[in-house]
Amino acid sequence: MKNYTKKFWDILNLIEDYEKYGFEDTHSEVSFSEGTADSKDEMLKSVREKVKACRLCGLSGLRTNSVPGEGAVNPLVMVIGEGPGAEEDKTGRPFVGRAGRYLDKWLDAVGLSREKNCFIGNIVKCRPPNNRDPKPEESFTCFPYLEKQIEILKPEVILTVGRIASQIMTGRSIGIGALRGKLYHYKDIPLVTTYHPSGVLRNPSLRPRVWDDLKLLKTVINNG
Repeated sequence: MKNYTKKFWDILNLIEDYEKYGFEDTHSEVSFSEGTADSKDEMLKSVREKVKACRLCGLSGLRTNSVPGEGAVNPLVMVIGEGPGAEEDKTGRPFVGRAGRYLDKWLDAVGLSREKNCFIGNIVKCRPPNNRDPKPEESFTCFPYLEKQIEILKPEVILTVGRIASQIMTGRSIGIGALRGKLYHYKDIPLVTTYHPSGVLRNPSLRPRVWDDLKLLKTVINNG
């Protein structure tokens, strides 16, 4: 993934160079400074701008808005879903539809919020048509944006919601029912998986399992 990520940023920079200067490569890779919260803001802004300009997969031609993600700069938890829906595509903000409002209630139940201590994003930054699952090549192409955000934000814990996000972040191909209830790690960051809020809205019988997952998340935070 590391070598691929470098190639990904090289491609983005070549696109920028072409738009500005024609085919002239003026820099080989994107560089970000490390340090204060202010510099984190600048690094996240750089990623957001690249997401907005991205044309690396077919989803970019179908979007109204890209959805880079939003939330706290120094988050306790980074929440990762699979991709934007209709409301997110309209607004450019993650998890703002019915499922997003339900997610906010989950977070509030364990003392979390996107305003104070969470950052919320997705595997892919543009809406798949008709809310279908992102294709593997779309997820693969878009993943370095998320990887860069994780590197910048350094969340204490990651919470994945839904099958696609949980499979990609854990590297396992089993269903979400078998994935959830255990603690994983993405690199050195603890990772908890649970159902997607939209799935629980369709099937309220899953609510007790989500609550168990949120309690596991809270335990990991408290022990961090």
